[in-house]
Amino acid sequence: MTELAQNAIELLTRLIAIPSFSCEEKTAADVFQSYVESRGYTCHRRGNNLWMMSLFYDESKPTLMLNSHIDTVKPVRAWTRDPFAPTVNDGKLFGLGSNDAGASLVSLLHVFFELAKRPQPYNLILAVSAEEEITGSNGMELLMNELPKIDVAVVGEPTRMQMAVAEKGLMVLDCKAIGKAGHAAREEGDNAIYKALQDIEWFRNYRFPRVSDFLGEVKITVTVIKAGSQHNVVPDRCSFVVDVRSNELYSNSEILEIIKQHVACTIKPRAFLLKSSFIDTRHPLVKRAKAMGLELFGSPTTSDQSFVSCPSIKMGPGDSARSHTADEFVYLHEIENGIRTYLELLDGLTIPTHQDRMRHQRRKEYI
Repeated sequence: MTELAQNAIELLTRLIAIPSFSCEEKTAADVFQSYVESRGYTCHRRGNNLWMMSLFYDESKPTLMLNSHIDTVKPVRAWTRDPFAPTVNDGKLFGLGSNDAGASLVSLLHVFFELAKRPQPYNLILAVSAEEEITGSNGMELLMNELPKIDVAVVGEPTRMQMAVAEKGLMVLDCKAIGKAGHAAREEGDNAIYKALQDIEWFRNYRFPRVSDFLGEVKITVTVIKAGSQHNVVPDRCSFVVDVRSNELYSNSEILEIIKQHVACTIKPRAFLLKSSFIDTRHPLVKRAKAMGLELFGSPTTSDQSFVSCPSIKMGPGDSARSHTADEFVYLHEIENGIRTYLELLDGLTIPTHQDRMRHQRRKEYI
């Protein structure tokens, strides 16, 4: 095993032993910051978010951001081992956050160290975000305000080191149908459940016409419904929750307007900022991935990629199917392969700037 991989695994082992639930990442962030600064880098911090820049920073160059998160979910009851006692068995490192997204975090950090040893055609930033698991306001949303302009981003999440070139967005809607209370034994009232059922049936059956090659259709699911107080009262309120997973062909605001045109209930968006993302498959980052034989796919799960406005991809060691599960683990060889693949993908990569993309778009429109 390479020295880079050994160092990454050692750091991950230390981090697993520190509870770092969303909003409670301070101690883990302290350890991470100390580790970075012991290697001669300045580690900037706001709250529990951290970021560092390569020593060869040049404002005339495009900027590449490496990102992953330091927080974890809370362990589920089915754990059969101590989630904060990192153990290695049969080539697997067990522990809470080992797969999601500790393996990506420590791999990207050591890739940063390696790439930063020599000048690259781009500036390099590593951004470590808090509160990713709860989409908290003191996480990536806050961190992006501290960073210089980013031209492309690599977001570290467990994808088996295959490249997600698109990610579904998320919008949560709180809906309410209003009726009129009455006695259930008489022909009184206006049943809010029956009114809600008409809208729920629309949510069930409607299909948005624009279908993504990587993400498929916009997916709408009614997930919660509440109504009524007792058996003999016609309910005057029926509330329900709708989970909307958008593709890159619709903005959340566009989807909301279409929904409002078709349903009678009142709608209040809860989660609204988690937009879908997509990177042009002709981008140099994607072209190099294809040349390396990496699989391109669309991810149904959301991440901090939602807050990144520049072209971005999502990839990292581990497997999304292990995230948030009991006895979470990552294979040690996945971390070693992750570092090797990241380096092959990013070392010497030529990245177009925002201005380059705008000039290209204007040429397309002119032609």
